[in-house]
Amino acid sequence: MKLFRIATATVALSSFALSQTAPLFAQAPQQQAFDVQFPHLHNPFKTYTPVNVPQSNLVNSVRLDQCIHDGKLYLSVDDAIDLALENNLDIAVSRYDLPIANMDVLRTAAGGFLLGVPGPVQNTLGGSSASSAVSSVSSSSGAGGQGGLVQSTSGLGIQVPSFDPWIFATVSTEHNTTPQANTVTSGVQSLKTNTILGNLSYQQSFSTGSYIEFDLDQSRQTVNSTFQQLNPTLTAYYRFLVRQQLLQGFGFSPNLRWLRLAKNNRKFTEINFRQQIDQTVTQIENLYWDLVNAYQDEQVKERSLAFAEQSLDQEQKQLELKAVPAMDVMKAESEVANRQQDLTVSKTTLQLQESLMKAALTKQLDQTLEEMPVVPTATLESFQPEKVPPVEDLINQAVKDRPDLSMLQLNQDNAEISRKSVRNSMLPTVNLIGYYAGSGLGGAPNPNYVPPPNPVTESTSYGGTLQNAFNNSSPDYLAEIQVQIPLRNRQARADQFRSELELRQAELNVVQQKKNLRIEVRNAAYALEQSQARVEAARKARDLAQRTFDIKRQEQQLGAGSNFETLTAEHDLAIASSTLAAAETAYEKNRVLLYSQTGQTVRRLGISIEDARSGIVNKPVSPVPPSALNPPPAPAVPQPATPQPPTSQPPPQ
Repeated sequence: MKLFRIATATVALSSFALSQTAPLFAQAPQQQAFDVQFPHLHNPFKTYTPVNVPQSNLVNSVRLDQCIHDGKLYLSVDDAIDLALENNLDIAVSRYDLPIANMDVLRTAAGGFLLGVPGPVQNTLGGSSASSAVSSVSSSSGAGGQGGLVQSTSGLGIQVPSFDPWIFATVSTEHNTTPQANTVTSGVQSLKTNTILGNLSYQQSFSTGSYIEFDLDQSRQTVNSTFQQLNPTLTAYYRFLVRQQLLQGFGFSPNLRWLRLAKNNRKFTEINFRQQIDQTVTQIENLYWDLVNAYQDEQVKERSLAFAEQSLDQEQKQLELKAVPAMDVMKAESEVANRQQDLTVSKTTLQLQESLMKAALTKQLDQTLEEMPVVPTATLESFQPEKVPPVEDLINQAVKDRPDLSMLQLNQDNAEISRKSVRNSMLPTVNLIGYYAGSGLGGAPNPNYVPPPNPVTESTSYGGTLQNAFNNSSPDYLAEIQVQIPLRNRQARADQFRSELELRQAELNVVQQKKNLRIEVRNAAYALEQSQARVEAARKARDLAQRTFDIKRQEQQLGAGSNFETLTAEHDLAIASSTLAAAETAYEKNRVLLYSQTGQTVRRLGISIEDARSGIVNKPVSPVPPSALNPPPAPAVPQPATPQPPTSQPPPQ
């Protein structure tokens, strides 16, 4: 029994230890796809209740846990990009832009003005992005100018009415007691009146500049006057009114301008989201290659330090045998100190790059993840120069796919929409109004009233009163033309001419962007060619340093060279290796820049926009190559034959 208790306690302690050492984020629930849709309500009463948006999902995706092996985060380029699509907060913020744009479309379809949609964000630290953003149009878009805030004519024009129908209803009851100065008019000294009123009105405006209104009024009134023929008195009144704008405000162009701008803004948003992916993925790729460079540089510095320490140990042993002078040991100690400093700089640089990478690929960081090392599985040694396509082909591809050029063209379309609307607002106001109405009277005879020889007979019910109103027995109709002409019209003329100027500016912006695009693509292509030449030169320098080191090591093994010369050759090899890694990193980043400048980032990497929009990438995690698990060892220090102390010999005969 005692042994059983000991075994049970051991199992319990082991389970507790495993639960404490397991990463906290390993038990994270399955990440839900981003799906924020405005509900289509079938219950009309739900129209007046708010719709809640669920809280943002701040749980890191399961893919992050799948990339962790033996307490380290192993990342390939594809894994880094997939994790960014799932967890990067810049992309998560941009996912809300399309629902916001859809709400602008819904708002403007009802006659509301445009609120605008945010553009791409770049709050992720580290890396770089070459794309430029163009903001969407808003209700009062402004920019800094010489006099401060500068507004444009975007969206100017007549006031757009609400296209949603309205129902107005009023029910009231009133009691009024009025003292009478004489009884001639009312027959009583104190006139008491009880009135019940009911009003119902339906109003709706249309995008053609039309307006309709239907009013229905009913009342019931009782008085204590003996001279009132009907008591209670029932009245009914209806009116159907139509108003049409004939000049200013006529047609779809001025009345639907907000809706057309909102639909363009939705196109802006779709392009902006693609541009957000381009910016973020470009930034992640640059971060990844900086991480690879820092990781390989740290390995080079570790091997260099290990070689220097082995050389120092060998120098110290040879000093004990008095085979080398003490100065060589001091030189070796100095080399060790310098390489320890280089390793410290390299380690801190690597830690910074690891922190930037983990921050870019996660929604939240805990202490376990912050302290976890990141191992890139890609190596710069696998560099293969890429043949650059002809520059003209790259330029044509950029003109076709660059998002900033597409957005400038949409800005030109928006300027054309505003121009038409401002032109309409210059016209005089001419309204054609007509209505038809009818009245009905009813009630019960007043028993205290002495009727005349031919009393008027009225219906005693509400239904009869309404029938009297609609039977055309008491019609009321009107036809009217209202004309309002502004004299001089300076404000409208200034706005119209300014809208023409802004349209010409928008056209020139498109032309200028196409011209700048050609320069940017050429510059990126030239930079890629130059970096490729630097890589080839750095590789030759590294190979030369490697051969020099091998020769010095062989000379040392044969006793023809010194340990310090070998140590110096190895240091030159370490510098050449770091220079080669930096050149290869610059080449990879310039290649990323070229694809970004031509708008090919998403297509080149096979990124699914729908996966990026949902926040879940349907791809497996890349396997970890064995080379990433087993870094290369430090080069061995040559071991020359152990020198013997000098012995006395007889002088030659």
